[in-house]
Amino acid sequence: MKEMRAMFLPSMLGLTVALGAVAGPAFAHHSFVMYDKAKTATISGTVKSWQFANPHSELVVSVVENGVSSDYTVEGSSVNVLVRIGWGPHSFNPGDKITVVMNPMRDGSKAGSFLRATLENGKTLSAGSQATVN
Repeated sequence: MKEMRAMFLPSMLGLTVALGAVAGPAFAHHSFVMYDKAKTATISGTVKSWQFANPHSELVVSVVENGVSSDYTVEGSSVNVLVRIGWGPHSFNPGDKITVVMNPMRDGSKAGSFLRATLENGKTLSAGSQATVN
């Protein structure tokens, strides 16, 4: 009986460690529940930064409201999803004039979930359709 217990405990410990290592990335990922999918908001401003990175892309737009500049953070899909629809690291560039349609945050903070953007030249990039990569 002691021999079985001596073999069983290290096996269970190893299994627990392995499962913990695999499950770790799942805890790091978040849902989009903080965005109000029933509403849309439109902002116009200047691209401050574009992070074409995983787990989610991030577009920061400087918007002037009532004479005061504020930054809005707009979260998009992963690089894998965006590449499949034609996006790239230069889809947006700092200084680009842009209008963004997004699902706003439920708490009213200056952020949202990306739906589409229109650049000053008229080019539109959508979360679910082909885009032209610069």
